Amino acid sequence: MRVHRVVVLVLTAVQPLELGLPSQLFDPRTGLPYQVDLCAWRPGLVATTAGFEVKVRHGLDALDTADTVVVPGFAPHDRALPRDVTDALAHAHDRGTRMLSICTGAFALAAAGVLDGRRATTHWRYADDLAAAYPAVQVDRDVLYVDEKDVLTSAGIASGIDLCLHVVRRDHGVGAANQLARIVVAAPHRDGGQAQYIERPVLPGRGTRFADTLTWARGNLHERLTVGQLARHAGMSERTLARRFTAELGTTPLRWLIAARIDLACQILENTDCGVEELAHCTGLGTADNLRTHFRRLVGTTPATYRRTFGNPG
Repeated sequence: MRVHRVVVLVLTAVQPLELGLPSQLFDPRTGLPYQVDLCAWRPGLVATTAGFEVKVRHGLDALDTADTVVVPGFAPHDRALPRDVTDALAHAHDRGTRMLSICTGAFALAAAGVLDGRRATTHWRYADDLAAAYPAVQVDRDVLYVDEKDVLTSAGIASGIDLCLHVVRRDHGVGAANQLARIVVAAPHRDGGQAQYIERPVLPGRGTRFADTLTWARGNLHERLTVGQLARHAGMSERTLARRFTAELGTTPLRWLIAARIDLACQILENTDCGVEELAHCTGLGTADNLRTHFRRLVGTTPATYRRTFGNPG
């Protein structure tokens, strides 16, 4: 498989955690065919917002051979960037490079004209600033990330993880993304008010209060499981389950159960030619209409479209 080159643009006063995210999540040691390089306006030491410096070996010419460019957040977010930087970003985009931003990195893409006429997001604190400074950008304040095919933007720091996992899912499928999420001990999916293209339920690791119950539930999704059955398996009342479940996992038992069924549906769609009626039955969703309703709500598309996009052509 051809190695996909990811180049991270390190701007002065870069946010170090956001700089580390793509380096970690696209690390070839995870078994995925990525290569990560850092570049800067000028090679050398680049200051971070945390008081230390990062040594960067490559200049802007590294963007010329990138398959994907990632721009982490920087401060202040509304400062003017060197013309060389914005020109290099615009050139990379013009030649077909996939462009990603994390948090305030969206301001760099906007300054380069990459976001003109597109939906985009950034940290909620700075969304109004982005909309005011770049009126050609359709700023979405309520999402974790926005996928515009060749241009993807994400909100605050943690949503950079969501975005990178989404990119891996798009490049290599749900199995690879879920495995990567386990490696970095991150949630493959986070609920929220956003309409993401793909969402995944959280499966806690060992030692988590509900790990055994959720593992059991995942193994029995073909059954008509109820919240009451989850509560009995966990050895508590439905009311206690609901309270503790929401506090620990950030979602309700019923929402988790539905999302788990949709996650299973996605896996089946990726790997089989199972019909929608059979799919509804084996995921415990009952009817094709019920499946389609929940699938569109969580995934943002239809089962048929998902299969065309992510299904195994073999």
